[in-house]
Amino acid sequence: MAALTEGSIKYQLTSRSALLAGRGIVDDMATAQWNGKIIASSDDTVVVEGNHYFPLESVDPAVLTPTDYTTHCPWKGDANYYSLQVDGAENTNAAWYYAEPKEAAKQIKGHVAFWKGVEISA
Repeated sequence: MAALTEGSIKYQLTSRSALLAGRGIVDDMATAQWNGKIIASSDDTVVVEGNHYFPLESVDPAVLTPTDYTTHCPWKGDANYYSLQVDGAENTNAAWYYAEPKEAAKQIKGHVAFWKGVEISA
C-alpha cells in the first residue's frame, strides 16, 4: 500500500489485488492440475478456508462427472461432488461445489474447489 499526500489530504493507495484479496478474491492466475493435465485455470478464484474455488466456466467440463456424494458444512451449506476423469484415470469425489450456499458463503456460488491430490498453483 502506498501513500500520496496532496496538500493536507493523505490518500492511501491500495492495489486492486490487495482490495480483492481482502474480500477473499484472488486476482492472479490460479490453475488446478491432476494426472498431468490442467483441469481449471482462472484469475478470478475465491479463497475460502484455504481452498481456491474456481468459477465453473473455468473448469474443463470433460473432466467432471457428477456423483451422489454430499457433505454438509454448518456455515456454507450442502456440498455436492464431482469425480475427475483424466486420460482414463478417475479421482472419485475430488471436486466439490455448493449449489445453494448459505448467505455467509454466497461468493462461492457457481464455483468448484478441488482436493484429493489435485495440485493448485496460484
